[in-house]
Amino acid sequence: MSSYSISELFDRYPELKVSEVSILNAFHLLRDAFVNDGSVFVCGNGGSAADAEHMVGELMKGFLIPRNVSSDIKLNLTEQYGEEGGILADNLQDGLRAISLNGHPSLATAYGNDVNFEMIFAQQLYVLGRVGDVLVGFSTSGNSTNVLNTFKIAKGLGIKTIAMTGGDGGASSSIVDCCIKVPEKETYKIQELHLPVYHALCAMLEEEFYGG
Repeated sequence: MSSYSISELFDRYPELKVSEVSILNAFHLLRDAFVNDGSVFVCGNGGSAADAEHMVGELMKGFLIPRNVSSDIKLNLTEQYGEEGGILADNLQDGLRAISLNGHPSLATAYGNDVNFEMIFAQQLYVLGRVGDVLVGFSTSGNSTNVLNTFKIAKGLGIKTIAMTGGDGGASSSIVDCCIKVPEKETYKIQELHLPVYHALCAMLEEEFYGG
């Protein structure tokens, strides 16, 4: 079994130490959502869309620690399907409920074509989101309009918000609950630092819920 602490992040990426407070704040927001049976929604454009999908992948399955399903689930499946049920259970993993708003291309392109591309993420959050959920928006500039609009809709729905940006955080920094501004200004360099940050958050969350 592996374990993780935030000090490992700063050992490997000392330049991220300046973002320690915001990273810890983001962890607490995400943890509270999962404790209260909430969901985490993630979105971004281009390379940030890939980061959004990547983050969801680390939350929805085992990352550093095995996440076996509960004995109750395994017993239930075994009672219903016999040996096959046990095999099904052994091939499942517990996960933390996370949804990428980049993951519905037919809906997003239809909404963009029929209504407004700048609302493709906001529309999904409006339908799926509930009070107590969290939205993580990746935008290297902090100024992506479709991400900003989703932050605004989140506020209206009582959903907490985390921005993953660089530089000064752009417009996002003034409207979100937590803004993680990694200390770079060029897009690709910002994205290179976003990855270890969300990996650390996912590892810390996994340790919180599955490390004991």
